[in-house]
Formats: sequence, C-alpha cells, structure tokens
Amino acid sequence: MLLILLGVLILHVIILILLIVSTAASAWSVANNSGKDLWYKCSTNNGGYHCQPSSNEDWIQAVQALMILSVLFCFFSLIAFLYQLFRLVKGGRFFFTAIFQILASVFVMCGAIIYTVMCPDDGTHPNFGYAYVLAWVAFPLCLISGLIYIVLRKKE
Repeated sequence: MLLILLGVLILHVIILILLIVSTAASAWSVANNSGKDLWYKCSTNNGGYHCQPSSNEDWIQAVQALMILSVLFCFFSLIAFLYQLFRLVKGGRFFFTAIFQILASVFVMCGAIIYTVMCPDDGTHPNFGYAYVLAWVAFPLCLISGLIYIVLRKKE
C-alpha cells in the first residue's frame, strides 16, 4: 500500500511540474525566427531578440486563465491528498482530491483545445511547440490520476 501511495504521489508531482512548465514556457507555437506562448510573442530581428506582450484577445486570456486554474487545482488536490492521507478515516476514499484533479484535467484540456482552434496563422506557418505538447501530455495523466484517486481507498 505504501508503494501505491508513493507512486500516486510521484505521478501527481510530475503532473504538477508538467502543468507549471507548459504554462510558463515560451514555446506554444514556434516558427523560423519567432515563438509565441501564452504571455509573449518573441522574435529575432536584426540580430536582436525582441518580445512583446501577447494580444489582448479574449481567447488567449481564456487559455491563460484555464492553464492557471489547472495549475492551482492540481496544487490544491496535492494538498488535499496529503491532508486526507493523514486525516481520512480508515477505508475512506479520496473523493475530494479526485474532484480537484479531474477539474484540473478538464481545465487543461479546454485551454489546449481553445489554443488549437484559435491560434492564428500570421503567414509564418508556425508549428506547435513543446509547451503545447506538455499541456496535452498533462491532460490524460491528470485524468488518470483523478480516476486513481476515486478508486484508491485508505487501508485499515
């Protein structure tokens, strides 16, 4: 039982790291000499690296908010898991932790979908970067983790 709890805890920490990196990293879409993320548009012009804040469009602000919410809910579910690990009655299930983790999964999925649909092609033919891929990798891991918490029961 201790190994299962340790494995779930390590998976949870990995998911949290993936969500933080994908939210903060500057490679959601990359082109030849430019890169865009949730916060900045950066390009290399005339030997210099120039960054501007991202647009104030509603869709990018929605993606920003959803990714921040996914990080927060994943963090809160980690805190809830640690609390329930020591305070939950014997034989109880980690429902509170599971709900927060599944909500984090839904938020990251919605943010990635909105970015996929709304990402503008401004003639540079951008490719999706590693931060975008990390967000999509974090989604199923977060969902699986939430489902594990539903099934997981505190042993007597």
